[in-house]
Amino acid sequence: MNKTVSLLAPLLLGAFLAGGALAAEKVDINKADAATLDRVLDGVGPAKAEAIIAHRQKHGAFRSADELVEVKGIGLALVEANRERITVGAGKAAAPAAEPESD
Repeated sequence: MNKTVSLLAPLLLGAFLAGGALAAEKVDINKADAATLDRVLDGVGPAKAEAIIAHRQKHGAFRSADELVEVKGIGLALVEANRERITVGAGKAAAPAAEPESD
């Protein structure tokens, strides 16, 4: 019995310490570059990552992860699959469109 405990203790300790390493990496969709979005988000490749960046540049910062569905090629299922990985920090808002001068 003592021999079994001696063998299991290091294995259990290793599994406990590895648990933190297995936690999903998080990504701020308002600050990440395309390569990071591609690497961290499941189901997002280079094209979708670039689409996220283009949408962010055109429309401004995302206010929630749910707004990702406004990006072409990204649906609610993809957002739900990655919800634990997505953070939404403050980002730069898009510049408002210039208003025509009135006479």
